Amino acid sequence: MTGAGSTDRRRVLTAGAAVLGAAASAQLWLPAAARAAETPLPDGVFSLGIASGDPLPDGVVLWTRLAPDPLNGGGMPDRPVSVEWQVASDERFRSVVRRGTAQARPEYGHSVHVDVRGLRPGRSYWYRFRAGGQLSEAGRTRTAPAPSSSGGSLRVALASCQNWQHGYFTPYADMLEQDPDIVLFVGDYIYESTPSSTGVRRHEGAGEPFSLTQYRNRYAQYRTDPDLAAMHANAPFVVTFDDHEVDNDFAGEIPQDPDKQSHDAFVARLTAAYQAYYEHMPVRAAAVPNGPHIRMYRRLEFGRLARLNVLDTRQYRSDQATTQDGAQDPKLTMLGAQQKQWLLGGLQNSPARWNLIASQIMMAETDLQVGPGKLWFYDAWDGYQVERNQFLKEFKGVRNPVVLTGDRHLTMISDLKEDYADPGSAVVGAEFVGTSISSNGDQDQDAFRREWDPRMPDNPHWKLLDAHRGYHLLDVRRDGIDARVRIVDTVRQPKSTPSTLARLRVDAGRPGVRVV
Repeated sequence: MTGAGSTDRRRVLTAGAAVLGAAASAQLWLPAAARAAETPLPDGVFSLGIASGDPLPDGVVLWTRLAPDPLNGGGMPDRPVSVEWQVASDERFRSVVRRGTAQARPEYGHSVHVDVRGLRPGRSYWYRFRAGGQLSEAGRTRTAPAPSSSGGSLRVALASCQNWQHGYFTPYADMLEQDPDIVLFVGDYIYESTPSSTGVRRHEGAGEPFSLTQYRNRYAQYRTDPDLAAMHANAPFVVTFDDHEVDNDFAGEIPQDPDKQSHDAFVARLTAAYQAYYEHMPVRAAAVPNGPHIRMYRRLEFGRLARLNVLDTRQYRSDQATTQDGAQDPKLTMLGAQQKQWLLGGLQNSPARWNLIASQIMMAETDLQVGPGKLWFYDAWDGYQVERNQFLKEFKGVRNPVVLTGDRHLTMISDLKEDYADPGSAVVGAEFVGTSISSNGDQDQDAFRREWDPRMPDNPHWKLLDAHRGYHLLDVRRDGIDARVRIVDTVRQPKSTPSTLARLRVDAGRPGVRVV
């Protein structure tokens, strides 16, 4: 997918906005009688921007949310509003290939999710919205390759963990320049933490979000970050959530602090959080929540080059263990029975050259204890040893498995081993744990090295460990994956200087990853 139209993608926010700003452009969509009958809306209905997501060979999801007063519930009238949309094969919209009208309904926060079909595979398209006489900016998206396509390449930007209060989202400015085909966001899109006067930026509101309106306001604040908004408008996102979209370290319907949140109260919180998540993400109708439940695990195909399995490691998991013995309890599950079988089937029957797994939390072992013995993070796959080890054994029969992860606020790139209890066991895959966009801010690198370097001998499968902010860029081709760890010098300022920290390689047919 990489290559075609790269210059066009970077021009879209400037050239596209100029086209949309022309008064003549606003008159193309409706006859005069219909325009005269429109009920005026408050100015600035497209304050939260636009986005696309989950590309298919013939379609993509287009998203926007009407919110002229985004940090105070949205500011829209309590009625459905018609939103027109267009998809064109050129950035000036001279060749419109699909168009229609969607309803932005108050019960979904006046969000719009248009599942456009009938597009051509492996193509760039431009899109825009119109409501109440106001035009959105133009966005650029791209469909997946044809199902039979076996060549080409796929450029994936791996991102996660963007805490508003810890810094600006400046890595997205560099990501925009790198022109990815998709952005894979694996969790912690927002943080539910209370406002802090010591943060680089302050969260809106007076405390943690619990109600639907409070979650809407928190998402709206994050959506106003200009670098995040620009990236959303220039490439399709594939998203899943981790814990902070709801409550830190929650498991299923169990909150982090059950002594402070009753079951009924937490179910209400889950219901509000999942609905707000759906309202702000470019996902299909399959993800419309049903109370405290939302279907997020799904599979996307990029020809025969890559199959992407997107996991949900929060909603179906057992409560976290608190001891080493507990972590080895065979009854514990991270995925739940149904999702587990779905993933195993999708890996065993895959026709793809690369089998990518988007997992919110780290799969490779993290032994925190220096010297003999083990000390694990129980919230990660280490806390679900039996199920994790079953997957690692299955990987021996899977073609080129690569796990793409977030959560840690660190770059942690590892070989996946069949059995971490046996230092001589086979390497069965590779894992890229991407660093955070902003969470943990500008860390003290010397202090980080003093803490983590002594653990390296106990974790020989770790190939790279770093604590700068940024993201990972992976170019997937038939013969291998070439990865770059892209970092920025600071997130404490609205502008930063990017660089490549390291380059890595995964060769097809040779499990594991190496620094090059």
